[in-house]
Amino acid sequence: MIVFGTVDFGRLLNAQIKVTEAAREGARAAAVAGPRTGRSSAANLRVVAVDPRIRMVGPSTFCDPPYTDNEDATVHTEMDFEWITPVGFFVSLFGGSWSDGVTVTGKGVMPCRA
Repeated sequence: MIVFGTVDFGRLLNAQIKVTEAAREGARAAAVAGPRTGRSSAANLRVVAVDPRIRMVGPSTFCDPPYTDNEDATVHTEMDFEWITPVGFFVSLFGGSWSDGVTVTGKGVMPCRA
């Protein structure tokens, strides 16, 4: 059980890092100047480039001119994580609801730049 937990915890931590990195990359693309539709597409492309299983979810905000000092672009991402070991089954035996997997979420924030 300890080996199973170690393997899946490492994979879950890696998934969390990827989802957070994808959100940060998407927020960076959403913060640059350009047409709003271009920023949205660029942000989505950056998110998917990190890992195709990651998706951009709302609410995400994009920078619109004129920019203010406290305006930020934010991107929210998520990915479904599935266990490869029986960890989820063992957790469900003790009343947990993780038998099928979990949803890993991330949030990226970047200041707006002209």
